[in-house]
Amino acid sequence: MRNWILPAFALLAACSASPPPAAPVEHPAAPSTTALPTTTSQATTASTPRAADAPTAAPAFVDKVWRVGASSTLQPGTTYAFLGDGTLVIDAPGGTPMTGSWRQVDGRLTMVEDGIAYPTDIVAIDASHLVLRSHNPGGSVLIPLDVAPDVPLPRTSAK
Repeated sequence: MRNWILPAFALLAACSASPPPAAPVEHPAAPSTTALPTTTSQATTASTPRAADAPTAAPAFVDKVWRVGASSTLQPGTTYAFLGDGTLVIDAPGGTPMTGSWRQVDGRLTMVEDGIAYPTDIVAIDASHLVLRSHNPGGSVLIPLDVAPDVPLPRTSAK
């Protein structure tokens, strides 16, 4: 009886032991994974056009004249025009129009007046209203604007 216990014990031990890890199998016909790009962005960048190459639509506030309505910080009647070429024209009643620039990058608006760039939030916008918050060194300024269809779009000299 002892003769069958030892082989039975060895058989049970072999069945419960975990198998050795499998060695990776390389197929000669399959390409090596080390030759492929290491990130998804590298692979998709090569096959899809960059965002900078695609034409972008102008923001809804561009090429319209906007007039300051009731405001505690700005002179009512002052007009803002964001021209499609990046020119910003601000004209206060009885004053000389000031020309600056504007840009919108990654959804962030910046107005440049007298060479100083002011980050600006678009608080609200629809077809006839635009509310901006300009972050000036002295504090934030809320700029409530209404479309001014009776005011012609300013013309600027070519840059």
